[in-house]
Amino acid sequence: MPRRIFYGWWVVCACFPIGLYVSGITVYGFTAFFEPFVREFGWSYTQISFAASLRGLEAGIFSPVIGFLVDRFGSRKLILAGTILSGLGLLLLSLTRSLIMFYCGFLLLAFGASGCMGLVTMTAVADWFQKGSGKAFGIMSSAFGASGLIVPLVVWLIDAFHWRTALVILGLGVWVLGIPLSFVVRKRPEECDVAGGERFQKKLNVHSAVKSERAGMTVREALKNRAFLQLTVVEGIRVMTVMAVVTHVMPYLSHSGISRSTAGFVAAGIPLFSIIGRFGLGWLGDVFSKKYIFAMAFCFLGLGLLAFCFVDLRWAIFAFLLFFSTGAGGGMVMRAAILMEYFGSASFGKLLGIVMGSGAIGGMFGPTLAGWVFDTFGNYLFAWFGLLGIIILPIILVLRWDPKKTARI
Repeated sequence: MPRRIFYGWWVVCACFPIGLYVSGITVYGFTAFFEPFVREFGWSYTQISFAASLRGLEAGIFSPVIGFLVDRFGSRKLILAGTILSGLGLLLLSLTRSLIMFYCGFLLLAFGASGCMGLVTMTAVADWFQKGSGKAFGIMSSAFGASGLIVPLVVWLIDAFHWRTALVILGLGVWVLGIPLSFVVRKRPEECDVAGGERFQKKLNVHSAVKSERAGMTVREALKNRAFLQLTVVEGIRVMTVMAVVTHVMPYLSHSGISRSTAGFVAAGIPLFSIIGRFGLGWLGDVFSKKYIFAMAFCFLGLGLLAFCFVDLRWAIFAFLLFFSTGAGGGMVMRAAILMEYFGSASFGKLLGIVMGSGAIGGMFGPTLAGWVFDTFGNYLFAWFGLLGIIILPIILVLRWDPKKTARI
């Protein structure tokens, strides 16, 4: 008899395309709608960009709530609800007649997206994996990187059918893709019967199934743990750095004398190159100590930022893409893997929600800080060198963590 594929990998296969499609629209593809909105409504870029701040605000406030909901109701229900709300948000945006309606549609889209990617899909994977979690998290996180491939589709739909029709098509696409795949996601293996009516037992741990008795810290215990509090700080700095660069990469490169076409290629290359870090550092995290690989991700971010300061040297652009993107992608993977290893899976969704909430707050400050630096000093270099200095703190904190002192209860 051929060996049956561990069902956790089917969960990964279901969550991957959902995350790719939804994040491709909400994170990278939405920039394609800027010019159509400006032409039709006469809105400023500031007014349109404010929607991104609303999304950051939503993520910062509701990520912990989503974490509690996913632990209470399970990943499948959250993914199903998220896909439905995301589709409704896109359809509402297609009916936009005013700025308030635009903001409401974007908030609905953002809230729906938070239910079917990121925290929820990561928790769905965490429910099925303990051994080999780095590879599983790496595959899931790479969906966010591969989502850059959705951008050409979004641009083509807008140019071919008008932005309103494009939003309708994209919204229906969320439903067609996400609703069926949400039913592939199952409860934790100890809570459900798999194909053939066999219940997962402890002996299936060789296939990376989690144990029936979920081990780990409660939220209250984690909030009293120094390493967990430091992890929230580390995540805030990581997201602040990444979002500052991602938001301002094109204006910075244009200001440095680089053509918009090249700047656009670099901007699109960041999520694609990040797949190297998501897979590579995810694999290394299963082989070596996760804290050292997490620290390595921040070192890569620093090297990328350093190269970013010298983009007038053409080779520095490639160095930036390679190091910065690898660090950004690998850091996202190791964040979840560290959380699982140090604090367990009993309250994984809640704890990941708290950590992601701190990251969202950092993501709100990063772009604003970089913009203020440019407005004040006339260039971005002070921002990049400042972030380069700040990155030293997460490296020091991560390297001081001791797994024995944060062992699961």
